[in-house]
Amino acid sequence: MRYGFILPGTDIWTAPEMAVEAEAAGWDGVFIPDSISIDTAGYPAGPNYDTWIVLALMAMRTERVTLGPMLAAISRRRPWKLARETMTLDHLSHGRFVLPVGLGAATDDAGFYKVGEEMSARGRAQLMDECLDILNGAWSSELFAHDGEQYHVQSMKLLPATIQRPRIPVWVVGAWPRQKSMQRVLNWDGIIPQKMGGGDNPMTPDDIRAIKSYVEANRQHSTPFDIIWEGETPGDDPERAAAMVQPWQDAGITWWMESRWTSNSPQEVLARIKQGPPAAI
Repeated sequence: MRYGFILPGTDIWTAPEMAVEAEAAGWDGVFIPDSISIDTAGYPAGPNYDTWIVLALMAMRTERVTLGPMLAAISRRRPWKLARETMTLDHLSHGRFVLPVGLGAATDDAGFYKVGEEMSARGRAQLMDECLDILNGAWSSELFAHDGEQYHVQSMKLLPATIQRPRIPVWVVGAWPRQKSMQRVLNWDGIIPQKMGGGDNPMTPDDIRAIKSYVEANRQHSTPFDIIWEGETPGDDPERAAAMVQPWQDAGITWWMESRWTSNSPQEVLARIKQGPPAAI
């Protein structure tokens, strides 16, 4: 069981320092949003710098923690450029980079609906699947090609290979129990679960157990597989924090992500980081 911290913004000045503090406080990972321009209520206002540049600064300032976006909306990125950026982060971090991916908050992020990006869920899913296929080939350092509906890549090779083998771990948002979404998850290295319907039908530890059983029964790869869940725990009450996490750990999650999406105070975020992860009972 590992503990990550999701920073609520990508401030170029504070994110690297917060990553250093998180490493010192015993967190196992630090993650930042991948948004172009958030345009909705409920999210902290403030500067948003480029995700990949900020992650590079975080990689250079830390030695142990896992780093990544939470999560990357890769349907709006050129796969061959993204391959180069992620490979570089893998090298800068000496193999500590992971790539969580999803369709993106298209209706909330002006980097979708104000600039003419694909808005339909089906279209974004197709772009994401083809992008992942290209990334997998590009990271290998071997010749690869791709001929899809959205992207066409002639036989080419990108060097160097990623440090992590067989590839940079990819965590995919999976809508449980939607078959098509879960089939996609089985091809990669982790799931960020969402429950179909959401709202009045939230995810429960029993759902996590069902997901874990489904993956164990159907996944063909022998590489490690992570189940990621996020929440907010009180840093000033370790016993209560541990009790909140325990049911999810018992159900089978491998990462607890401490999230502070609605906090607009860097001081509050830093204070929670310094209090350390909610170690399970």
